[in-house]
Amino acid sequence: MNTQTTPTGQGPISRILAPIRTRLLIAATLAGIGTIFTMIPLAGMAHIAQILATASDQAWELSASSKRDIAWVVTASIVSVFIGMGSMFLGELIAHLADNRLTHHLRQAVLSRLAQAPLGWFTGQTSGQVKQAMQDDIATLHSLTAHFYTAVGRALGALSISVIYLLAMDWRIAVITLLPLPGFFLFLHRLMQSSKANMGEFVIRLEHMNSAINEFISGIPDVKAFGTTGQAYRGYQDAVNSFADAFDRFTRPLVASMAHVHAMVTPVTILGLTLLCGTISVVNGWTTPVDLVPFILVAPGICAPLLLLHTLLHDLGSATGAAQRVMALLETPILQAPLSDQQPLPANNEIRFDNVSYAYDNGHRGLSNLDVTFAAGSVTAIVGPSGAGKSTLARLLLRFFDPTQGRITLGGVDLRQLSTATLYQYIGFVLQDVRLIHASIRDNIALGRPSASQQEIEDAARAANIHERILALPGGYDAVVDDATQLSGGEQQRVSIARAILLDPPLLVLDEATAAVDASSELVIQEALARLTRGRTLIVISHRLDTIRYADQILVLDDGMIVEQGNHDHLLTQHGLYARLWALSNATSTLESEVSTC
Repeated sequence: MNTQTTPTGQGPISRILAPIRTRLLIAATLAGIGTIFTMIPLAGMAHIAQILATASDQAWELSASSKRDIAWVVTASIVSVFIGMGSMFLGELIAHLADNRLTHHLRQAVLSRLAQAPLGWFTGQTSGQVKQAMQDDIATLHSLTAHFYTAVGRALGALSISVIYLLAMDWRIAVITLLPLPGFFLFLHRLMQSSKANMGEFVIRLEHMNSAINEFISGIPDVKAFGTTGQAYRGYQDAVNSFADAFDRFTRPLVASMAHVHAMVTPVTILGLTLLCGTISVVNGWTTPVDLVPFILVAPGICAPLLLLHTLLHDLGSATGAAQRVMALLETPILQAPLSDQQPLPANNEIRFDNVSYAYDNGHRGLSNLDVTFAAGSVTAIVGPSGAGKSTLARLLLRFFDPTQGRITLGGVDLRQLSTATLYQYIGFVLQDVRLIHASIRDNIALGRPSASQQEIEDAARAANIHERILALPGGYDAVVDDATQLSGGEQQRVSIARAILLDPPLLVLDEATAAVDASSELVIQEALARLTRGRTLIVISHRLDTIRYADQILVLDDGMIVEQGNHDHLLTQHGLYARLWALSNATSTLESEVSTC
């Protein structure tokens, strides 16, 4: 079941359903055959009516042959109902098993694909978009695979056998009775075209609204804290209003067509035409009243399959959009894998950027022509104003994405020649934005080394100054990280430090590791980081220049380029950007001290 192939000329639904298409066609065929068998009793009723109408005795005493005919018809009708029910059951079973196989495969395939995606890809996606594709859209495809094809099979089976039967009974009355059908399909075609024209905008606005809702809910504490009701709600209100406008444009053209479609194939319309044509035929002696019974029994039943087809085709439009979004996830760009199984191992812990440039998808330049070496065992600090490219440099080193030009080597080996697992054995990181998974504290710490013993996990937690806090939690190391287990930002940061300590990488990247915590938490984290960084190659990104003044090398970035390089004392003598940032940092520290004494 290879979802990565993209055959030309195939729509998203065809590509999604390719692995189970044969099963779905079998299921639809069985459902259609089952429906045909369950409609045989209607023909049996009409036949019994004809037997009764032709009985010669006015006292309705039937002959033995008539009784045998009626018994045969009743028996055949009962048997056909059971055969039909069995066939439909088998069709539904096949469809649901195929759906289970497909949805399981899609979820696994999406998860596998996203696991190979560069971590930088996730920064450009909203949680609402990914959630919609992985949860809502796959649920929409479940309705398509589990119910759509069997429902279409039932509708086509009922429609085809009804038309054939009525034409066989009396083609003249059948033609008049079925006159609304061409009009029905004409308006249905217009309905589908109108729906398709505005479906794209409808789906886009829905995605934006889902994202706005997620962002709004996450920001409610700040909104309430600052008492804002205008600007804070505007993004959410704009997204909801835009969706409402798109929904109006999507549904308005459909209303008239839907009204015409439903009016043309209501049972009253079909039965009225049947009785009108039948009455004329009986009055003119072209047929007998009993010959109208098949039309009265069967013709109104055509309405339900037709209206079901209308509903199913409308749902097909939603399924097409869902399939497109799921396919987009399955085609997410992935990091280039090593070309061979024989991966070269780094000779040492030296990192080198060789003419490295990176540009984002929107064309914004992140880094330009970087040539720099991070010596093994050294401490390098990266500073610069906001937007200078500091975090981009760190994320390239961690291979959140690959450079658009040049190469990055670890111990002489291009990072693209190392598997992700191998790379993260050499490079650990503690970032500003901590993400703990929904699992136990133990599993969160042992994320990089699942085989670690309990003693090793506890030793790492002690080194990160988080062991006592974990023991205080209900369940201790077995406590699951969720809404019930409340960890502060500083405590979550220390769990991530324990994770890095347990992994014990020779090279460590710290990206504003204490930027989002209070002063007391920062002191505890700094002590944990001091233990973690001993004897390692260290790359530190920080806006607190007093914490990096003793670094062996300081890189000053501005607009994606290295504008200054050297140690603290050397850079101060240059009276350049670093000197200005240092003066600003001192002024800020002085101001903070004055404020704290108030």
